[in-house]
Amino acid sequence: MSTSEAAFPVSFEFFPPKTEEGVAKLRLARRALYAMKPEFCSVTYGAGGSTHEGSFATVKEILDEGTVAAAHFSCIGATRTKIREQLAELRAMGVKRLVALRGDLPSGYGTAGEFHYASELVSFIRAETGDEFRIEVACYPEMHPQARSPEHDLRAFAIKVRAGANGAITQYFYNADSYFRFVDEIARLGLEVPVVAGIMPIVSSTQLMRFSDACGAEIPRWVRLRLQGYGDDSASIRAFGLDVVTRLCEQLRAGGAPGLHFYTMNQSAATVEICRRLFA
Repeated sequence: MSTSEAAFPVSFEFFPPKTEEGVAKLRLARRALYAMKPEFCSVTYGAGGSTHEGSFATVKEILDEGTVAAAHFSCIGATRTKIREQLAELRAMGVKRLVALRGDLPSGYGTAGEFHYASELVSFIRAETGDEFRIEVACYPEMHPQARSPEHDLRAFAIKVRAGANGAITQYFYNADSYFRFVDEIARLGLEVPVVAGIMPIVSSTQLMRFSDACGAEIPRWVRLRLQGYGDDSASIRAFGLDVVTRLCEQLRAGGAPGLHFYTMNQSAATVEICRRLFA
């Protein structure tokens, strides 16, 4: 097969494991995914920096394995001093890419810290480091679940871009039209940044429903009903999911999306198979 690097840019997202077993499993998953020649691999960052140590350790492993690593970086609950220290830590590691996010405030926190929006974080990083980092921000083709309106959501995205973001990665979705509509809308605002499509492989019906309800990602009715109809038949769910997500990726590539960012959930099989189908 031709490599995805030659055919179309892909990237992969991981979360920091909490156990030694999880660390070992993620290493195996990364090894399989590296065969897809990703543009970069990103590592999530827990609410309020709760996974700081594990996140940065995973980033360092990816760098040591010879792959470009992007560190997720959330600001809610943080101080400027803390952000400055962590930026210095990432620079010392050799990180060149960041995914700048507002993040969520963990329960029990009494204050949101010195930053309230991701745009403030982007501005601060630019003021502190100039163009040293490539900065990606999040966007929501189906609207952020906390946004007051689609127009308000677009304005919030525009502020992040104008603060200094180089590009964006979307929340996952299963309706290609929502992605293309979003891209058209930001173009009308004069925002000329690449918007990489976030892709969530379907491997578990219950997991997908739970995640989607929490983050506001819409599961098309026909997909939801088919998944419900399979019940506990995991093989049928996986086969159906591979077909749905591969078709989505084909539509996005054909329509001009600049890349695909897979939310791997620290697993490799489904993502590798989708890439194999796309790039064979």
